[in-house]
Order: sequence, then C-alpha cells, then structure tokens
Amino acid sequence: MQIYFNVKETSGAIKPMHAVNNGPSFPNVRGMGNFESYKALEIPYARNHDASYNPSYGGEHIVDVHRIFKDFDADETNPESYLFGPTDKYLENIVNAGTKVFYRLGASIEHEHKYGTRVPKDFQKWARICEHIIRHYTEGWANGFHYDIEYWEIWNEPDCHNPDGSNPCWQGTDDEFIELYTVAAKHLKSCFPHLKIGGPAFTSPWRSDFKRAFLKNIKENNVPFDFYSYHMYAKEPFAVMNTETEAKTALAEYGLENTPTILNEWNYIKGWVGDPYVYSMKAINGLKGSSFTVGCMCAGQASTLSMLMYYDARPSLFCGLYDRYFEQQKAYYALKGFSALYKLGTEIKTENYLNGDIYTCAATNGEKNAFLLTRYMDEDAAEVEEVEVKLTGLSGKTKVKYSLLDANTNLEVIREEVFTAEEVVLHLNMKLFDTYLIETELTNE
Repeated sequence: MQIYFNVKETSGAIKPMHAVNNGPSFPNVRGMGNFESYKALEIPYARNHDASYNPSYGGEHIVDVHRIFKDFDADETNPESYLFGPTDKYLENIVNAGTKVFYRLGASIEHEHKYGTRVPKDFQKWARICEHIIRHYTEGWANGFHYDIEYWEIWNEPDCHNPDGSNPCWQGTDDEFIELYTVAAKHLKSCFPHLKIGGPAFTSPWRSDFKRAFLKNIKENNVPFDFYSYHMYAKEPFAVMNTETEAKTALAEYGLENTPTILNEWNYIKGWVGDPYVYSMKAINGLKGSSFTVGCMCAGQASTLSMLMYYDARPSLFCGLYDRYFEQQKAYYALKGFSALYKLGTEIKTENYLNGDIYTCAATNGEKNAFLLTRYMDEDAAEVEEVEVKLTGLSGKTKVKYSLLDANTNLEVIREEVFTAEEVVLHLNMKLFDTYLIETELTNE
C-alpha cells in the first residue's frame, strides 16, 4: 500500500472532529476523577447529553430542562424556580478544561419510566424556560455566567425506537415534536439572534416521513435552523461519509443544503441486542475501538461535516476514553492523535482519506507536519500489511518522529529519523488496528 502527501498542498482547516459528549470529572467522594487527563486532550467542544447519568457530574439534578426547572407550574421568570447549582459546577469544569460547551436542551434518554421525555404541556412556556437557562449561562441572569456557549440544540433523538416499538426519547407524535421545535426555535432565535439554534439530533439522517415533514416545515415556515444534528452507530468508519452524503441530500430536497451538519453521537456498533451488543461494548473499550475512532475522524475531516462528537466521554459502556475507574483507555490516545493535527490547523491535501483499509488525515502549520494513519476493517485478525508513506515538498534537514498506538503502546514514540531530501518514503508494517502519528519538523541535529 502506497500513500502520498505533498506538505505544500493544503485544503482548508482541520475541523473539530475530536469533539465529544460530556466533560471531565473532578474527584468524586472516593477521590477518583479525570479532570487533568481530560484537559490534556484539548477537546474543542463537549455536548452535555446524558450527563445526568453520571453521579460525579451532579447526577439526576443537572443539564436537562426538567431537572433544572423541576415544577413546570412554577414562575419561569423567578430565579428561585430553577435549580442551577449542580449544572453550574458541571459546566464550570468543562470550561476550566479549555473546552466549549455544546448545550442540549431537552432530556436524557429514558429506557424505563418516562418523565423528562413527555410532551411539555405548554410549548411556549417550555421555550421561555429554555430562554432563561440560556440567559443564566450566557448573560449572567440569576447570578449566572457569561460563557461563550454558541450551540444550543433542541431535543435529542425524537425519532428513536427500541425493538419493542417504544420511544425512549419522545413520548409524543411527530407533529407534536415539529410544533415544539418550531415554537422553541423561533422564540430562542428572537431572544438570541447571535446564537446557533438547531437540532434535533435525529438517530440518523436517513429520510423518513418524519424527517421529511420536519425539514419541509423548517423551509416553509422559515424556522430557525442554524445546524442540522444527527447520529450514527456503525461497523465501518466510512459510514461517516455515507451518512453525511445522505444528510446533505435530505437537506437539499428542501433547499437547505447550506445548513451546517453536525454528527454529534457516534461509535462502533455491531448490533444492539444480545451477543453482538456485548461484542460491541468490548470493541469500543479496546484497540479496535481506538482504530475505529481514528478512522471516523479521518472520514469526518474529508466530508462536509462541520463537527464530529464522540459518544461518550462519560465513563460508561460507551466510553472508549475512560473505564469506570477513570483510567485512560485506547480511544483516549486516538483523540490525542487527532488533537495534534488540530493544533497545527491546516489540512494537508490527500487524494483519498481511505486507501484500501488505511484511513488517513494530515495537517501542517507551515513548519511542522503531522500524519495520522490507522488500519481498520471490521474483522478480528489479519496479516501485517506493508505501507509506504511518500512525503514530498519537504525542505532542509527534517526530523521524523513515529508514535504508535497498538496493543502494547499508547501513542508513544518508537522511532526517530532524520532526512535531508525533499522527498522521502517512510516504511510501516501495520498490524490490524495499528494507529501511527508521524510528525516532521526542521531540525539542526
């Protein structure tokens, strides 16, 4: 396998493909947390969906509209009607980690008893409650804050259905949700024209009667729609590209093709029930999950997506970043690799993000270059593959540093070389699920 990069040929900015769902945890009552290691990743954005399932964030008292405003019959203009304290602390931790908040308005998923996902009995009042939550966190209302929170997402997965037909995220009809979004988006945009109001975090962008009706209503009624968010769980990273193509095609049906798209929940899934689900959880938390993660970020960078948000940084079954004891797992280092590219800022053009079973992405700041490569396919074993990485456009004496993420190393430097040619060929023997971060810079050594 031969892969080519010309470091002088660039193709725009490196996008925030390593954003996540949820933030860091300060030490809990057992003295366990992950704030410093989370901060070290330099994550650009954290969506706060399902935060209420993590006791170290504040548990059942945070983020969701019904958890902050507990009595729907209370006066929404009275600060005493709101319980902001636990969410204040959670968002402060995210901001202090150097990460921007992406705020999901609505409720966490409810697989059993339904409460927060019920249809609000007054859509206008629900919108006004959201308004005051925004004012608290961006304008200082109710002894609040002036955070730079630009993204405000209305709801999560209104189209979700379990195998038994139940919906864990929305207990109303499609039409009722469309009305709720319309009322809330128009009200919030009238209050905050400078903020990005969007959603609705569909389970996927694949067209259905519900999604067509939603987008049709957006267009015909001039409903604020600053971004279109959707989700993807798959076995192959190139599914990122497929779903984004579908999203843009669906938007184009209604003249909305210029709407920014955000894939803000994704991870590896072989199946949702039984043994395939158990396999998926083990994969997410191991080396295969880390390679899948790198592949998705490479595909996302090559697509028209504006942002990619990993689910989930909350220590849970779906977190390949941390185990339940806040220890770093393999996918943590996958995000660390992409973070190195993001800091350089500018994408190095590549003919294909996917070469055989090698996913690639590269970046430069004009002086330093970085190349991220992973070998992924949805198998459990494969022979070692010889890969040649040809770099052109180099100048001067160049130091090349190889860092490897595999079963035995966590993106650690394993080799360094120095070249003086303008064109070099680097040789890699890549095992299945290996990830390499190759960095180059001028040197006097």
